[in-house]
Amino acid sequence: MGGTIVSALALEWGHPGTPWFWIALFAGLLATSSGLGLFQVVIFHHCSHGTVFSTRAANRLIGRMISAILLFKHFDLYQKEHMLHHNANKLFTDDDEFTDFVVGICDLRTALDRRALWRHLVLLLVSPWFHARFLSKRIKGSLNSFERSHNLIGIVFWASLLIGAALTHTLTIVLIAWVLPLTILLQIATVFRILCEHRLPSIEIIDQRGKQLICEATAGVFPGDFPPRRDARNLGGALAWAAWWANMLTVQLFVRLFVLVGDAPCHDFHHRRPGKRWTNYVHARQSDLDAGCPGFPANYIETWGLFRAVDENFAAMARAPADLFG
Repeated sequence: MGGTIVSALALEWGHPGTPWFWIALFAGLLATSSGLGLFQVVIFHHCSHGTVFSTRAANRLIGRMISAILLFKHFDLYQKEHMLHHNANKLFTDDDEFTDFVVGICDLRTALDRRALWRHLVLLLVSPWFHARFLSKRIKGSLNSFERSHNLIGIVFWASLLIGAALTHTLTIVLIAWVLPLTILLQIATVFRILCEHRLPSIEIIDQRGKQLICEATAGVFPGDFPPRRDARNLGGALAWAAWWANMLTVQLFVRLFVLVGDAPCHDFHHRRPGKRWTNYVHARQSDLDAGCPGFPANYIETWGLFRAVDENFAAMARAPADLFG
């Protein structure tokens, strides 16, 4: 709400010829996108595990409200599919939501060259057809679900919002400050977030299934980079440290706020201990790592940097057989 208000104020009172207009608009859109990501990754997701509220009814109610208003798949259907995703026997199969997203929405294929995958991804993110198709699937899953009352809530909300904006001559502001982050920006963040959530292990591990697959199919992905090894008391070292700080406070901070929101960096902990201590995920994962991750055949692995993680996943896809996803 705060981000939307900042964006709206910038659009209403700011002047595009001043730098403060663009700074305020950028900050507002980023805050709105970050908040929407938190609703998607944290609240909506963990409601499906029944761990946000104390009762199943409360989790289901809030999950349904979020799916109706924010154009997410009907909560009940999402919950059912997400539970299959946590089953090691379903991961990387046709019943897996990750596979459905990578193949069905992003049209990314295994056995392609890593550079070809990157080119496809870049073209995808700037493609109006891709975003329209993605949004169409979201609208159908949210406003044309199997439950009429759920659909009615979403339709009434969106009709009231758009008609009210048109009558008050604020439609442009609403479209930029609210609809843009909810659609194109959230979809871009979702693509990057899902592409780094899982990586393809060897075909032998996939065929074996079990806990070894869970260990090798997920990794911690943390926004950041290794600090320089050079001493900052000389010119070269000072420049290296200045570049590191600039990277941390711009690129990596943006990644944390826009893509890797909430407990997304510790998605590997979530798959090993679903529903456990998600409100304290970073410390819980570290404690589990220090203990050797009891009950699993391998300890945690991690990657620092979003783009490095996606690149590693693309390299794994390039090594996989062409018919892995059917």
